[in-house]
Amino acid sequence: MSPSPAQQLDRMITGYWISQAIYAAARFGIADLLKEGPRTAADLAETTSTDAGALYRLLRALASVGVFAEDSSGRFALTPLAEPLRSDVGQSKRALALMSGDEQFLTWADIEYSIRTGKTAFEKVFGQPIFEYLGEHSDKAAIFDEAMTAIHGRETRDVLAAYDFSDTRVLADIGGGNGSNIIQILTDYPALQGILFDLPHVVERTRDRIASAGVSDRCQLIAGDFFRSVPAGADTYFLRHIVHDWDDEEALTILRHCYTAMPSDGRLLVVESVIPPGNEPFTGKLLDLVMLLIPGGKERTEPEYRSLLARAGFELSRIIPTATELSIIEAVKR
Repeated sequence: MSPSPAQQLDRMITGYWISQAIYAAARFGIADLLKEGPRTAADLAETTSTDAGALYRLLRALASVGVFAEDSSGRFALTPLAEPLRSDVGQSKRALALMSGDEQFLTWADIEYSIRTGKTAFEKVFGQPIFEYLGEHSDKAAIFDEAMTAIHGRETRDVLAAYDFSDTRVLADIGGGNGSNIIQILTDYPALQGILFDLPHVVERTRDRIASAGVSDRCQLIAGDFFRSVPAGADTYFLRHIVHDWDDEEALTILRHCYTAMPSDGRLLVVESVIPPGNEPFTGKLLDLVMLLIPGGKERTEPEYRSLLARAGFELSRIIPTATELSIIEAVKR
């Protein structure tokens, strides 16, 4: 029997029960402790310095939704849903669980403030904007970087499948973060040169990653602030999940700096979720609330992107869909 509308709403209202239980399991590193085989809650509690009864109840609850499994002898084991919570697997979801269950959960608890004022609840809760907060908390910044890799890991491959960079000479990844995007592009296009541009503390924690990927000789790391300027010298300027972090006036500042740095025949690529019309499910509509509560930005529709780009001096030439909900918004100078 299908659940009634009231039952469906019950599940939505209490959805955080599961997400916070996953957060707790990630915080105590349970998936890592089970990678060698099943263990009892009492054994795990001794290792994690937790209460055995409370930990058993946590794991039993998670097993009921497919995260971990309990056998007849009371031992818990990994399941396909639990495997990505291991910290040693590719595109691990552990950092995402930690970030979502910590700062983001506390921020969402103050959603009323953002809806009433239009301001970011994150700044109210933590006393400073998120990117300043990450700059002062290196441990949180490391978790943020890992979480972004988990979220965006597949996206880079899908962007590369949808867009041909073979005629790009130098690509500037503006706000390039941990370098995962430009590393993959440079790896796929051996003749291409790259620039990764971001805040000084971001560039410093990215330097080793670029070196480990073997692309240091083709990737220039430049520290700066895209609200002041962006580096010249590229023919393609690439912004993935950057414009959506900011309101229209702040986004315009970034786009205008790109316009100034670009050659007349250059291209701008903005990779974002483009909100479609209608009531169909679209993750970007929920991500838009994340932007409201945390950095203060927004997801936008096609007409909104067209207008924003025009105000910065660009003409939107085409929107290229990818296999994910992301689109590549290509623009040129008017």
